[in-house]
Amino acid sequence: MFKFSVWVDADSFPAKARDFLVSHSLSKQVQVIFVANHEIKSKNQNIKMIVCEKDQNAADNYIFEHTSENDIVVTRDIPFAARLVEKNIAVMNDRGVLFSKDNIEDKLREREFSLNMSEIGLGGNKGNYYGDKELKKFSTLFETELQKHIIADIYNVKRR
Repeated sequence: MFKFSVWVDADSFPAKARDFLVSHSLSKQVQVIFVANHEIKSKNQNIKMIVCEKDQNAADNYIFEHTSENDIVVTRDIPFAARLVEKNIAVMNDRGVLFSKDNIEDKLREREFSLNMSEIGLGGNKGNYYGDKELKKFSTLFETELQKHIIADIYNVKRR
């Protein structure tokens, strides 16, 4: 096993992405840790599951407190992603977007704009669909980040 882990903010993580992530990570001998406020059922017994209290942000706070700079985190929560970016953690969503210091402010503004549009009745639910296109973007980005982390781990160098 490598010295880094893949953490998943799993409360709203799509099953298609979960199945890919688990099989792909385990084939590379990378530990996957799902954190949620309820049990996530998986056929694979090699994943680790952390069940947090049902308090708001409990899973986010658990992940934030237990990650290290070498880890990868997958989350849909943009404010949480911003916290992780500040901590120099590699963070992405399940749709193939890598959050970074270069784009996180724009992502926060886009989120705020979308919330404002929804409040006045002009928002939609386009973010709820998760199909093959979204999975492909996620799997491509995840594989790229995973390879960077594996190389950094093997050669004992900082990832960035």
